[in-house]
Amino acid sequence: MSASTEARMQQLGSVEDEEWMVSDTRCSNKSSRLRPHSGTKSLAGCLGRGQITLVLYLLSFLFVAGLLLIILVKVSKTPNTQGKEGWNKEIVQELTQLKDQLISQGRNESSQISEQLMQMKAELLRLCRPCPWDWTFLRGNCYFVSKYQQNWSRAVKACQEVEAQLVIIQSDEEQSFLQQTSKAKGATWMGLSDLKKEGSWLWVDDSPLSSRFQKYWNRGEPNNIGEEDCVEFAGDGWNDSKCDLQKFWICKKSATPCTAS
Repeated sequence: MSASTEARMQQLGSVEDEEWMVSDTRCSNKSSRLRPHSGTKSLAGCLGRGQITLVLYLLSFLFVAGLLLIILVKVSKTPNTQGKEGWNKEIVQELTQLKDQLISQGRNESSQISEQLMQMKAELLRLCRPCPWDWTFLRGNCYFVSKYQQNWSRAVKACQEVEAQLVIIQSDEEQSFLQQTSKAKGATWMGLSDLKKEGSWLWVDDSPLSSRFQKYWNRGEPNNIGEEDCVEFAGDGWNDSKCDLQKFWICKKSATPCTAS
């Protein structure tokens, strides 16, 4: 072998014997040209960076998917009232968009995911409750059914203490809703009486009973047997009853408007 040929072989060997580091993995180029299969085998051991990135992405996606599942479960347990329904749909829509965005991006940096989660948290914090806990929402109003019994005058005061009124019926829909609600409890006070003048039925705000609600009296009522001056939900309609009897009651107040900050 000539001296020039030997020099070329030594130069080639110095390049091929070079080693490098990738993701803490030592990779060798030794004799890759002279032995083709060894180069392929060394390359397979140098894929650590891509694998770590993929694992980080999958963990981030699973975290967001888990958060989505938790919130969806909480939403499904929330009472299905008309006021909350719109907010629940809005939350689900935002979370679905976030999930779709993560999928379409393919590989997201952890800082971008954190920023999106913080934005979602801010949206959730801006939500407010239209009614206090244990109250039910219906068309701009909140309703509370008592858990114990009192006479009519004490029921009036109990509602006033929570900045509400013993319920006043203002629509057929409201009447139907409250009549069904009271059936689960039994006889339940409403804010109607003729205490000021016999036969003159007034609500607790002194407004007179509208003629269109007369149809809700049970058959033969009101009959004023034994000085019955206060009105209750009873069965499928209304009944006049003695005001000093102990019954459940229903309070009503306007819902709290929710505005974005």
